[in-house]
Amino acid sequence: SSTDGEAAEPLVAVPPAASAAAAAASSSSTSTGNGAGNGGAGGGNGAGGGETPPKTLRRDTGRVESGDQLVQIGTLLQIVSLATHPSAPGGQVVVMPTQRIKLLRTLSKPSPGTPLCAVYVENVPDIEVPSHSDDIRALHHEIIATMKDLLKTPFMYKEQFEQVIKYYNLDDPLKLADLVAGMSTAPRDELQAVLVADVAVSRLRKVLMIMKKDLEHARLQSQFKSQIEDKFAKEHRKYMLMQHLRHIKRELNLEKDDKQSIIASFKEMIAQLSDVPEEANKAMEQELSRLASLEPQSPEFNVSRTYLEWMTALPWGKFTEDNADIDRAEQILNEDHYSLEDVKERILEHMAVSMLKGSVQGKIMCLVGPPGVGKTSIGKSVARALDRKFFRFSVGGLHDVAEIRGHRRTYVGAMPGKIIQALKITQVSNPVVLIDEVDKLGRDFRGDPSSALLEVLDPSQNSGFRDLYLDTPVDLSKVLFVCTANVTETIPGPLLDRMEVIRLAGYVFEEKVAIANQYLIPQTIETHGINEQYIDLSPDALHELIRDYAREAGVRELRKLLEKIARKVALSLVREDDVEKRKKIC
Repeated sequence: SSTDGEAAEPLVAVPPAASAAAAAASSSSTSTGNGAGNGGAGGGNGAGGGETPPKTLRRDTGRVESGDQLVQIGTLLQIVSLATHPSAPGGQVVVMPTQRIKLLRTLSKPSPGTPLCAVYVENVPDIEVPSHSDDIRALHHEIIATMKDLLKTPFMYKEQFEQVIKYYNLDDPLKLADLVAGMSTAPRDELQAVLVADVAVSRLRKVLMIMKKDLEHARLQSQFKSQIEDKFAKEHRKYMLMQHLRHIKRELNLEKDDKQSIIASFKEMIAQLSDVPEEANKAMEQELSRLASLEPQSPEFNVSRTYLEWMTALPWGKFTEDNADIDRAEQILNEDHYSLEDVKERILEHMAVSMLKGSVQGKIMCLVGPPGVGKTSIGKSVARALDRKFFRFSVGGLHDVAEIRGHRRTYVGAMPGKIIQALKITQVSNPVVLIDEVDKLGRDFRGDPSSALLEVLDPSQNSGFRDLYLDTPVDLSKVLFVCTANVTETIPGPLLDRMEVIRLAGYVFEEKVAIANQYLIPQTIETHGINEQYIDLSPDALHELIRDYAREAGVRELRKLLEKIARKVALSLVREDDVEKRKKIC
C-alpha cells in the first residue's frame, strides 16, 4: 500500500468502477477532503453559483497533513467556477455537489507541490425513502414549515437560500434535507452527522434539530437588533427634540447656549473679584478667550474650565480682621491650654506688633517638643485667639513636591498644592496654616518637599508664591504658618533657619495634675456619657496614676488611662441598670 508515501504522480491506472470518482477525487473532491462535513453546505452554496456567486464564503479549517485526518464520508464536488481575488491572495471556488462518497484508502499525502490528497473512493448509494411513512411525511412537512419561518428572519444565507430553492424539488425530503443543511451555520460535527446518517428518519430528525436551532438563533438576533434599533431611535429622537427645544429657547431669549452661559458666569465672577493682581487678571482673561474658541466636547475645554474655577474661587484680597483685644486673646489661650507660657507670650507679642505697626505680617513659628504636649492643638488656639480661619495638613512621610507646589496643567487630573487649597477652603488670604510633622518630610526621585517649603516659609519670598498649576503669583505674606516637630535634628538647615523655634519641654507633675482636673477629666466624662456623680477620682488616686503610670513628657498616656477608667464605670452602670430592670419584671 502506498497510503503515506511520497507525493503521488498523476494517476494513470484507476479502477474502472471508480474512474470518474477517483478522477474527481484527484482534481476536486480532495479539496473538501477534510471539509466533507460541509458536503451539504458546500453543495447549497454551489448549486445556484452558476449565475450569482455567494457573498459569504464558508471557510474550511485548512489543509490536512495526511490522509488519516480525512473523514470516511464526504461529498463529490463539481467545480462550477474558479476566480481569484483581485486585491488579496487566494480566490473563490463555486462547486456543485453531485454524490456522497466513501473513502477507501489514501494514495499520497499532500506536499508543497500537490496540496491535496490522492485517494480511492466509492459512491455511497442513496437512501430509499419509504413511500408510506407517517414519520417521514410529518418530518418533511415540519422541515418545510420551519424553512418558511426561517425565510422570514434575517439569517446569514437568506439571499443564497432564496436563489437556490428555485432549482430544488421540495417534494423529495432527502434532497430538501441536504439543501437545508447546506445553508445552515451549525457546527461542523452536526453537519457531518447529517452527511453520514444512512437512515432517512434519522437524517430528517437531525436536519430538523439543526433548523430549529438556526431559527431560534435568528429570532434572538432579530430581537436584539430590534431592541438596539429601538433604543437608538429613542435616543436619537430625544436628542433631536432637545436640540429643537434649545434652539427655540435661544430664539426666545429664554436660555443661552451652555458654552455661552459658562463664559458669562465666569465673566460675572471675575467682575466681582477685587484686588486681583494684574498678572492673575491677565491670565484669567487669556484663559477665558481660549475657552471661547474651544468646543465643549474637547478635553482642553474642561482643562480651561477647571483652571478658571480655581482662579475665581481663590479669596483675592479677602482678609479677616485680627483680634485687637489682648486680654480676650490671653483668656482664650488660657482656656485651651494650661502652662505653655512661652507660646502664649509669643502669640501676644505678635498681636502687639501688628497693632502698633498697623499691618499684619505672617510669621513662621515651629513648636518643637515630645509627643502629647499639645503642639497640634495650640495651632487651633492661636487661630481662635487671633479670630482667624484655621487649616491643618500633615507633611509626615510626604515625598511628592506637587503636594506643596501643585501639578502642571499638562498632566491629567492636575490640581494645585495644599497651600492654594488652604486658601480656597478657608476663603481668606490670612488663615493660620498648621504644617504638622515637618521633621518627618520624605525625599525621593519625585523631589524634595523640604526645598519646596523654603519659598513658602520665607517671609521675604512668599509674597509672590507661584503655584505650578495656577502659574500666577499668590500673596502668602499675611498667612501665619505654625509648624510642629518632635526634634530639630531631622529638619534641613535652610528650612530650620526660616522658622522661629519654640520648645515645649513637657509637663511636670503639678502641671499634669492641673491639666487632668481642668481639662482631661471633664472632657472624658462628657465623651463617655457619664454624669459627674458616678465618677469621683480622689486626689491620691490621681497622683498615683500620674506618678506611677503616666510619666511621659506629654499627657496622651494620662488621657488613655482616664478613658479606661471611664469605660469601666460605664460598663458597671449598664450592668446595674440591667439588673434593676430584671427585678422590676420579676
